[in-house]
Order: sequence, then C-alpha cells, then structure tokens
Amino acid sequence: MQARSERTREALIRATAELIAEGRPADAGLVNICRRAGVSRGALYHHFSSTAALAAAVHDQARLRLEEIVDEAFSGPAADAPERFSLALAEALGTDKIVRAGMELAPDGSSGPPRLRDHLMSLVRDRVVAVHEVTGRPDDAPRQDLADLAVVMAAGIETLGRADPGWWDSGISRRLWGLVRPLFP
Repeated sequence: MQARSERTREALIRATAELIAEGRPADAGLVNICRRAGVSRGALYHHFSSTAALAAAVHDQARLRLEEIVDEAFSGPAADAPERFSLALAEALGTDKIVRAGMELAPDGSSGPPRLRDHLMSLVRDRVVAVHEVTGRPDDAPRQDLADLAVVMAAGIETLGRADPGWWDSGISRRLWGLVRPLFP
C-alpha cells in the first residue's frame, strides 16, 4: 500500500511539473493536476494540503537536482566550472520537466519572488567568485565581472530556451562558451 501511495504522490508532482513546464504556473490548477495525474481530488488532498504545497514539492525536487548540478560542475577544474554548469543546466532544462517547472517557483509554491531561478543564479555567482578567489591572478578580469558573465550566460540560455527550446541544445551552449572561455582563468 505504501508503494502505491508513493506512486500517487510522485504522479501528482510529475503532473504539476508538466503543466507548469509546458505552460505557466497558473496552468497547474486542481482539476488540471488531477486529470493529468489520473487521480481524484481526494488523493491530491491526502498527499498535499493545497496545490501550492504540491507546487512547493516541485520546487524542492528541482532545487535538489539543481544544487547537485552546481556541486558537480564546480567539483572539477575551476576554469571550466561555469561552462560545465551551463551545459548541465541546459541539458536539465531540455529533458527534466521538474527542473524546468521548479525554476519558475518560489519555495512556497507561488510564482512570485524569490523564484528558484533567482536562488540558482545567486548560488552560481557566489561559486564563481569563490573559485576565482582561490585561482585568480592580479591580471585577470575582476572576479565579480566573471561571475556576472557566467550568470548572464546561464540566465540567457534558460530564458531564451523558454521561447525556443533549441537554445537548450548543448551545441549552442558550447559555441557561446567558446567565445567567452578565454576570459576565464
């Protein structure tokens, strides 16, 4: 019985993420979620106190996945970390609807600030600054400028991909990073 309950909970999270990823947070209403998940309203309320709580669960799963992406990207050579992050983010946005939906959500499940996207970009900026404090040389571009550039690249790819998912293609990210890579020590 517990396995069935967990499958229902995951189906609700997945359905909510799909509705948000394919449209906007407002599309993830009670009726649409239940219909997409193939469950009753009672099943939704058995697992979540509200659709906002359900959207918050999407945010939480996306946050965990994105924090893993950041940790993995910044565990290798410092100079390539922002590029590795951008490539992994583009891949996740293109293939993982929970990540794509979660980027649009605040911790409380609303679409208002602060959204996961804001948290992620702040986290990446802090990691780029920290990495270049350790490895930077006096003749390098200021750390904050490099951090800002890394965030602009990641945020731009994320935003443009919402209108045209082709922007999430790794070839585009690699080509763009090829242009700016010489700026990173």
